[in-house]
Amino acid sequence: MVPTKKSTQIEGMGVSPGIALGRAFVMQREVVALTGIHLTSAAEVAAEIARFDDAVSQSVAEVEALIAELTDRGADDGLDILETQIEFLSDPQLRDDVVRKVEEELKTAHDALIEVTDALVRLFLGMEDEYMRGRHADVRDAGDRILRNLGARVQQPRTYPEGCIIIADDLSPSDTMTLDLTLVAGFATQTGGRTSHAAIVAKARGIPAVVGCGAALGGIGDDEWLILDGQAGQLLVQPDNDTIGIYREKQQDFVKQLAWLKSLRDAPAVTKDGHAVALLANISEPADLDQVFENGGEGVGLLRTELLFMGRDSPPDEEEQFEFYRKIALKAGKRPVTIRTIDIGGDKEAPYLGLPKEENPFLGYRAIRICLDRTDVFKTQLRAILRASTFGNLKIMFPMIGSVQEVRAAKAVMREVGKEMEQQGVPFNSQIQTGIMIEIPAAAIIADLLAKEVDFFSIGTNDLIQYTLAVDRMNDQVAPLYDGFHPAVLRLIARVIEEANRNGIHVGMCGELAADPLATRLLLGMGLREFSMSAVSIPWIKQQVRETMLSEAECIFEAVKGLDSADEIRRFCKPIN
Repeated sequence: MVPTKKSTQIEGMGVSPGIALGRAFVMQREVVALTGIHLTSAAEVAAEIARFDDAVSQSVAEVEALIAELTDRGADDGLDILETQIEFLSDPQLRDDVVRKVEEELKTAHDALIEVTDALVRLFLGMEDEYMRGRHADVRDAGDRILRNLGARVQQPRTYPEGCIIIADDLSPSDTMTLDLTLVAGFATQTGGRTSHAAIVAKARGIPAVVGCGAALGGIGDDEWLILDGQAGQLLVQPDNDTIGIYREKQQDFVKQLAWLKSLRDAPAVTKDGHAVALLANISEPADLDQVFENGGEGVGLLRTELLFMGRDSPPDEEEQFEFYRKIALKAGKRPVTIRTIDIGGDKEAPYLGLPKEENPFLGYRAIRICLDRTDVFKTQLRAILRASTFGNLKIMFPMIGSVQEVRAAKAVMREVGKEMEQQGVPFNSQIQTGIMIEIPAAAIIADLLAKEVDFFSIGTNDLIQYTLAVDRMNDQVAPLYDGFHPAVLRLIARVIEEANRNGIHVGMCGELAADPLATRLLLGMGLREFSMSAVSIPWIKQQVRETMLSEAECIFEAVKGLDSADEIRRFCKPIN
C-alpha cells in the first residue's frame, strides 16, 4: 500500500522512455563557495599551480580507472563521454585560464577553477542549440572532479536504495554512467535537455528519465512513492493503487515494444509501400558516430563544428580542423557526412573574433555573415574540409542563408580555396556537394531561386520556427507559442520540399521536428525523404516510417492543409504505436 498523501503530477521533458515505479532518493549537490583567499608570494603562486596540475592528473587517472571498470563490466554505452571528459581535463586552454587567474589575480587554484568553470557553464547554458546547451553538464562534471581533488567537498557518496528513483537538480554524465541498474529504476532532474550527455546515456542504458521538471521537483522528499513516465515526460508523486496498477501494465507493454525496436536496427527504413527513407544523425564529434551506427543511422545529416571554435583564445588552425574532419570521414566510411560551416554568433561566443555586443544577436552578426566578412577564418575551415574530403563522403553546408547573393559569395570563396589547392597540388574532392540550411523564412520563400544554386537543402526547423513565429523559445513567457505544428511553419516547410523536388535537388530536415514521431507521417506526405536527428531518436522514427503507407501520409498532408491551428493539426497527426 502507498501512503495516503494527496497525489500530484509534475511535467517535464521525457528524454529516455520507459516506466519506473519506486521510492524517491533525493540527491543534493553541495555548492562550493569561493574562499576569497589571495596569494601573497611567488612561492605560493608556484605551489598553487603545482597543486592544480596534481589535481588534474588525479582526475584524469580517476576517469581512466572508471572507463576500465565499466569496460570490464561490459557497461560500455557512452564511454566516449568519459573519454571526452579526459580531453576537457587535459585541455591546455583550461589550464591557461586557471593559471592566468592564479598568476595575475593571485587567486587560489580552488577559486580560479570555480570562476573558470562557472564562466564556461554560463557560456553553454546561454546557447540556443539544445545539444550545445547540454554540454554544460560535461564542463561542470569535469570541474567538480578537479575541485574534489583540490580538497573541496562536491559530491556525496553514491549509495542508492534498491528500486529507487533519483531526484536531483542535475546529474553529471559520470553520475549517469555509474548508476547501478540493479538498484536505480529511473531519474528525474530539475534542469537538463534532450541532448545532454546524461540524457543520451540514460537512453542508451535503458534508464527511464525525465528532465527539466523545474522547481516543483524540490517539493519531493525521500521515500515518497513515485511513478516516472519517460515517454510522456511525467512524474506522479504519491499515486494511488489504481494508478500504480495501470502503470505496471504500461511498463510491461513498453518492455515488449523496446525489444521490437532494437530488432529494427539493421532493418531498412522503408515505408509499407516500398519507399526508402534516409535516417541520419546530428553529431558534434567523432565519438558520437558510435551511437549513430548502434541505433541504425545511415550517416550524418548535420555535423556541428562550433565546439572546435569555442572556449579558446584563437580559432583552430587548419591542421587541427583537418584531423577532426578526417577522423569523422574515416569512421563514417562510405556513409554521407554533411558538415555545417562555422555557426558562431547569436548564442555561441568566440571572444577572439571580437564580435560586437548586440541587442538582438539572433538577428545580427552570425554564421555565414561572419564567414563572408572574416574570410581568413572561413577559408581555413573550407580548406580543412576539402582536404578531408578525400577520406570519405563529405558534403559542405552553409548556415543562416537569407539570399541568393550569400550563396554565390560563399561558393566563390570555396572556389578560390579549391583553386589555390589545385595550384599547390593538394588533393581534394572537386565534386564535393554543397548545400544550405533553410532556417530563415526568407530562404524558404525564395526556395525556388536558391534551389538553382546548390546541390541540397537541409531544413533547420529550430530556427525556422523561432523566426517564423517571432518567438524566443528560451523566454518562458512566450515559449509555449514555439510550435512546429503551426500552420505557417508547416506551409514554409512544404514549400521548401516542393521546390527542392521540383528542381531535382536533395532535401532533408535536421531540426528537432525530424525527431518527433508525431510529425513523421506528415513530413513523409509532404515529400520529405531524409530525416536527421539525435542518434537515440532513430529507432522511434524508423518504426513510424516502416508502419506508414505513403498514400496515407499524402492524404494526411492534404487534410492538414485545411486546418487552422497547431492543436488541430497535432490531434490529426497521431503517431503509429
